[in-house]
Amino acid sequence: MGTCRFCDCNAGFFRTEHSACQQKYEQGMTQMVTAAANVARTGSGIDTLGQQLSAVAATAAPVRLNTHEALIRGWEQAVEGILSDNIITATEEAQIMMYAQRFGLSQQELNTNGAFTKVAYGCALRDILNTGTTSRAVITFQLPFNMLKGESLVWCFRDVPFFEEKTLRTMVGRSQGVSVRVMRGVYYRMGASRGYPVETSKIEHVDTGMLGVTTHHIYFAGPKKSFRIPYQKVVSFSPYSDGISVCRDAANAKPQTFITGEGWFIYNLVMNLSQNI
Repeated sequence: MGTCRFCDCNAGFFRTEHSACQQKYEQGMTQMVTAAANVARTGSGIDTLGQQLSAVAATAAPVRLNTHEALIRGWEQAVEGILSDNIITATEEAQIMMYAQRFGLSQQELNTNGAFTKVAYGCALRDILNTGTTSRAVITFQLPFNMLKGESLVWCFRDVPFFEEKTLRTMVGRSQGVSVRVMRGVYYRMGASRGYPVETSKIEHVDTGMLGVTTHHIYFAGPKKSFRIPYQKVVSFSPYSDGISVCRDAANAKPQTFITGEGWFIYNLVMNLSQNI
């Protein structure tokens, strides 16, 4: 006999849940998460939220509802709503952090699905918009960058794949032709063709290393390649869902792409920093 994972009662042969228990669990968790998200975002009702969640859990018995999980998921849901414009205000930051502290939610728990990191990203962008830099990045490792005097590190990404566009040239249409003997020791080649060049482009993985964003440059340091890109020498930034492409102001410059995992953050980061130069 199988055991229902929601109520610990017999569920029947080859079964792990009752359909009624699953429905009751989903309804109860949705109700608790929604209530928690509203409190996390507004602060209203924070003193009675614990009692409210306990009451919902009691009505769902014998189905077990995890109130601690609901508090975490509610915080994540509130963060998603706050960051719909990619910016978090100081008031919103204080509100969700007060909620986390009130219910003893750790940074590790809040970052299970990356929500805490997104909050740090949004706050860093707010700092840059207000002051031109931020101190949100906590660096506990040795940086490989030789930064110039007067610039400061804003953010650092580790294990960043670096791609570069390469142009390949091949000759097509070339033909050796046919050699015809005209007389002894004299031959004439017919149908020979020199051909013509054809260029093709492809994106090639060059290296994987550390990407540093400062107030004046973008730095990359890897085992095979290291360089810095001044914001003043950048023609354009192109955002992707998981990274950014940079095109320099140089003859025959090819796009250079960095995969950081969060495209919207790195794009807004370098765009705002470059405008402060």
